[in-house]
Amino acid sequence: MTLHKSQDVQVLLSLQDVHLSLNGNTGPVSILAGIDLEVQRGETLALIGPSGSGKSSLLMVMGGLEQATSGSVEAMGANLSTMDEDALARFRRAHMGVVFQSFHLIPTMTALENVATPLELAGVRDAFDRARAELEAVGLGHRADHMPAQMSGGEQQRVALARAVVTRPDILLADEPTGNLDQANGAQVMDLLFDLRDRHNSTLVMVTHAPELAARCDRVVHLRDGRIDADAAREAAE
Repeated sequence: MTLHKSQDVQVLLSLQDVHLSLNGNTGPVSILAGIDLEVQRGETLALIGPSGSGKSSLLMVMGGLEQATSGSVEAMGANLSTMDEDALARFRRAHMGVVFQSFHLIPTMTALENVATPLELAGVRDAFDRARAELEAVGLGHRADHMPAQMSGGEQQRVALARAVVTRPDILLADEPTGNLDQANGAQVMDLLFDLRDRHNSTLVMVTHAPELAARCDRVVHLRDGRIDADAAREAAE
């Protein structure tokens, strides 16, 4: 099911009673336990909580990168829970951009080729022109022909940001986007993330341990032990 930005969908992401269990050495391990959450179009949302609270797993479920064990996950009115891997890949390619903590650039491709790849997979004719424009937007036009190994961590994350937004996604998911960077590079990537989000009018959901990054979002959701921690949210608001 493919939707378009022109359609009036105000709730872009909707999770109802979402559970996720993964197999561990001693049997199933509960990762998410009954998540109910809605994200509105245009909203910026931060997922925070202790290590192991389920933040990254929740983000992966939102993006269809991890299938919920039970419950309903809808994005733009499409039920991700019922899609197979091919359908999920097509949906993400059309509507989502994902930024990982560890960059996930293809090491054998130049910065330009990395950014152009999602567009090429979608059959976009001017893929390299658009990719070059996104590299310019993150201040790396001069690094277009460099390989990831020739770039710093901050530069690699900026390339990853350009790749995530080059398809002009409705939904931008970011998992600890500044987690592997020093303070200066982290601040630069943080600013770029919000600038790109504004320029492409995307809905942004991010996992972060950085209070200053969470504070820039419209809403903060606290997780603990695989559940939304309403008490922590109330305490933070007081």
